[in-house]
Amino acid sequence: MPGWRWGLDPKGRGPGEGTPLPRQNARSATGLGRESAREDSAEGPAERELADPGARGGHLCRTSSCREDGGHAPAPPQLREPPLEGANSYGQLGLGHKEDVLLPQKLKDFCKPGHIKKITGGGGHSAVVTDGGGLFVCGLNKDGQLGLGHTEDVLYFTLCKSLLGCPVQQVACGWDFTIMLTEGGQVLSCGSNLFGQLGIPHGPRRCVVPQIIELLREKVVWVAAGLRHALAATVSGIVFQWGTGLASSARRLCPGQALPSFLTAKEPSRVTDLESSKATCVLAGSDHSASLTDAGELYVWGRNKHGQLATQAAFLLLPQKIEAHWFQNEKVTAVWSGWTHLVAQTESGKVFTWGRADYGQLGRKLGSNGGQKLEKQDSSLSCFRSQNNTPSPLHCLTGAAEISCGSEHNLAVIGGACYSWGWNEHGMCGDGSEVNVLTPQPVQVLPSAAGLLVGCGSGHSLALCQLPAHSTLGQDYKVTHASPDATKDTNSQEAVDKEGSCKERQSGSPPQSQPDRSRNGGL
Repeated sequence: MPGWRWGLDPKGRGPGEGTPLPRQNARSATGLGRESAREDSAEGPAERELADPGARGGHLCRTSSCREDGGHAPAPPQLREPPLEGANSYGQLGLGHKEDVLLPQKLKDFCKPGHIKKITGGGGHSAVVTDGGGLFVCGLNKDGQLGLGHTEDVLYFTLCKSLLGCPVQQVACGWDFTIMLTEGGQVLSCGSNLFGQLGIPHGPRRCVVPQIIELLREKVVWVAAGLRHALAATVSGIVFQWGTGLASSARRLCPGQALPSFLTAKEPSRVTDLESSKATCVLAGSDHSASLTDAGELYVWGRNKHGQLATQAAFLLLPQKIEAHWFQNEKVTAVWSGWTHLVAQTESGKVFTWGRADYGQLGRKLGSNGGQKLEKQDSSLSCFRSQNNTPSPLHCLTGAAEISCGSEHNLAVIGGACYSWGWNEHGMCGDGSEVNVLTPQPVQVLPSAAGLLVGCGSGHSLALCQLPAHSTLGQDYKVTHASPDATKDTNSQEAVDKEGSCKERQSGSPPQSQPDRSRNGGL
């Protein structure tokens, strides 16, 4: 089936960095820059090589997302085309080459048209799940994260034959590993296991073929993968976490405090302090985790460097609920996580964003404090209340049918049209430039289409849509929907009080209804 993607370039720069990394990093393209490498300098050599992706040619983790009504996706309409754009240093766009793509490019057929139900990406790899539970993968495969039985990079979407007979329901792509959830509720993993992120006790340093995580004995309904940790939510609402990705930050920011076992476990360990709630889905950022409950409550824990946990604490050792008043006292029905920012949607269709904002990932223009650090690296650690560390409404996204977060960029479907914003150094916003996009803008080259699906990797984007008959990608498609009036969305209290919305909804029409389907799990 033809597809489109766009994203990362081979210049070896993280988001916003003006200088290339050393020569050995030339193909590294991530959202994790030198700042993170410096901050992790006190960690062990294995942790440092992950903190500095150039040290091993690695990539950033995937984003994750979930929604409360997660169910099976309905069969998509026929003749849908997945367009691709962005970073492509390892062939993660599946186009057969490793050149960056600044405008959406149509993907050649690799499965039956109209039978794709989920698309997502990781740091350097991509994954597509079909209606029949087939899993197609491509891109970086240094640690066997594609699950194909070898460690060679793959430039075209390729069927993961080892999972034939085990239909896949959801896939979560981490930095250098992949978590698969089958329709029967089993969880498998492959790729790097350096930090126990595969959840296999006493397992090898890597697995090139998916292995069942035997310790997850209850049926699982949702999985998520971060930089070097992973999570699962079971049918009874219990949350498990494994991988030591958050442990080093916890020790540094919470000196003298005992760490809960789920922060240090290399096999599934139950997340405590959630016993009174029933989780329906989980998600992971670089150094944080979150859980959405059946009551529409959002719990978060982990590192809070950029205010993504909506608290002034530097690190939350245990889950903490984000109070409902931050969401205008509405239930949260869907949530997505980027590298260090979060996006949530409430029962009325309102969308809120918070966390890191210096590349436009929150979708609104900020004041002078937008790029300041949340934490000070000293013994008397203190945090200031930035204008980004509490959920604020992004009115122009009200009623969005689909949202996906990359490391520092985002995609959304509004009124059948695809919008993008955030980090764009590698063209992942699909506007033909490498300039960050501060507010949601339509991806002009993509036609409007009902039932559009979107997915993000760290530095690349994927979209599934229906092309007009006899069309060829590259024509000057015009989006007929009005661009959201993002100029009304600021981070001031005045904007919170406004009742603004997208231009196309100013007539008073109700928000677009949300389809009953699982949102793409993403990095």
